[in-house]
This record gives sequence, structure tokens and C-alpha cells, in this order.
Amino acid sequence: MDHGLPDDNTVKTALALAVRAPSVHNVQPWRWRIAHRSVHLYLDPARALPSTDPDTRDLVLSCGAALHHLSVAFAALGWSALVHRLPNPAEPNHLAAMELVRHRPTPLDVALSTVISHRRTDRRHYSSWPIPPGYLGLVTERATALGAILRQASDLSRDHLIEAIREAASRHAADPDYRFELATWSGKHSTEEGVPARNTPSPRAEDELPAREFAAPQLIDTAQEPDYAELLVLGTSADDRLSRLRAGEAMSAVLLTAINVGLATCPLTEPLEIPEVRRKVRLGVLDDNAYPQVVIRIGWAPTSAPPLQATPRRAVEDVVDSFETADRH
Repeated sequence: MDHGLPDDNTVKTALALAVRAPSVHNVQPWRWRIAHRSVHLYLDPARALPSTDPDTRDLVLSCGAALHHLSVAFAALGWSALVHRLPNPAEPNHLAAMELVRHRPTPLDVALSTVISHRRTDRRHYSSWPIPPGYLGLVTERATALGAILRQASDLSRDHLIEAIREAASRHAADPDYRFELATWSGKHSTEEGVPARNTPSPRAEDELPAREFAAPQLIDTAQEPDYAELLVLGTSADDRLSRLRAGEAMSAVLLTAINVGLATCPLTEPLEIPEVRRKVRLGVLDDNAYPQVVIRIGWAPTSAPPLQATPRRAVEDVVDSFETADRH
């Protein structure tokens, strides 16, 4: 069995898919290092958002999504990933080390890898078509397999969650440092990072669920009906860095699974970025039994909605520290 890395082109192809992972404000807070026989993921503290994400929970979650994307990409390319999470306690920003062994891709590996390039964060209204229970069961199963729980917010728990989202939006609106940080990372037109203006619709005052108010929104939301999105809360039993990393992996699995069956998705972290509001979500939605890490809007995009353009990403070469080729045998 070959425990070395595949060739450089295969590694670069997998990394190009990994960096398509969603990240808070599209800051892309990951750095990769390629060693002789492994791929290493690091959190890049230079991408920090002190007003939005003071405890870097969102950044770690984003890196976890990229880690899962990379595992999916390698699996489709014929390599199974053995992941060592937080391998060096003395270096907390060293989030994962990945070893690779040869693997025969399954149809699911190929399908999930294929949808990575088609996944979009869709902030528009979703249609009233119900989501089949089997689809919700499938995304829940995929989250559970990665050590997370996924709870659908309904009835009273949905009311609690919407109240928390509104409170977070109100508190952020009154925070000038947060507003400045958000404006810095949104309303983009031609950069390789940040949230593009073309991918954000204008908030509607009558909406039940307030959206994060990005700068200069330009996306036209053609839906005339209210938003019929379901709200899923992904949580973990603990709240340390490892749990947050695993939550990001589980979020990636939920998003890719949903896209693979035709659903639209939009991760939400704003209500969890304020400790007091996050506590309310833990109590009101997760019955004080788990720590909420991300809320996922999920539903059917209207058939009349045009496809969304891809958000930009930095080139692989800009997020890889070294690309050594020696001793790969």
C-alpha cells in the first residue's frame, strides 16, 4: 500500500476544490503546507475578524469545511484521507495533518466532489415546496457521522431561533466596529476575497428572518412570496477547538449532501457570534444539550431564479506555503 502523496497535479486539483469551501465573509482563513507524505491545514490568524468573530469560532468552522472538502476531493481522485486533528497541542493553529492511502472512488465520492464547484451560498428566498423527510434524514445522518448533531428548528424552537437572529442583527447594527468590518469585507466587485455585491440581495423589511446586511447588495431576488426556508441548527457536545473543527466538517457534509439532491443552502453564523444570543439558541433550540455552531437555511430555490455566480477565491498558490516534491514514493 502506498502511503506517499499522489503527484503534484492531483494535490493541486484537490486543493483547488478544498478552497471552494464557504468561509465567514469569504475571508478564506486557511493555509496549507505540503510535506513529503502529508498535507497540513493551518488557521491563518491574519484573516481574523475581531468584531465579527472575536473567539475565532467562525474561522475554525470555515477551516473544518475546507478540510472536509479536501477529503471529499481526494476520495474522488482515488485517495482516502487519514486525518489527524490538532496534531500538535503546542501549536493550536495547526488544525489537521492528512495522510493519504490509495482508494477506489465510489459513485458517492464522485458525486459529492462534483457538486463542490456548483455549491453556492444562496441568500435569496426559497420556495414553498416541502423538503422530503428522507432528505432531511440524510443530511442529519451525514452530520452525525462526523460527530455533530443536526436539529430542525420548528414550532416554538423556530420562534426562539428567529428571535435570536433578530436580536443579533439589532445588536450588530448598533456596533460601529462590526459595521465597519462588514463593509470592509463585502460589496466587492473584482477582488479574490470578501462577499461580492452580485451575490447579496437587499434585505426586505417584511422578512421574518433578517439577513446579514452586506454592503452594496446587487443580487435581484425574483421571489415574490415569503421565504419558506427550513432552519437547521448544527451543534456539538463540546465547544473546544476540536469540536468547532469537526462542526465545520459536518457543515460541509450537510451542504454538499443538500446540493447533491438539488436543495439550496445558506449557512448563518450571525446569531452565534454574540455569546449571550448564542446561549439563547443553545437553550431554546438544543435544549441546553449541545453547543450551536452554525445555522443552515435549506430549501428549494424558485425555478425562476437564475443561477448564482461563483464567489471568488484566492489562487491555490497563494494559500500554500510550500510544495515539496522529494521523497514521494
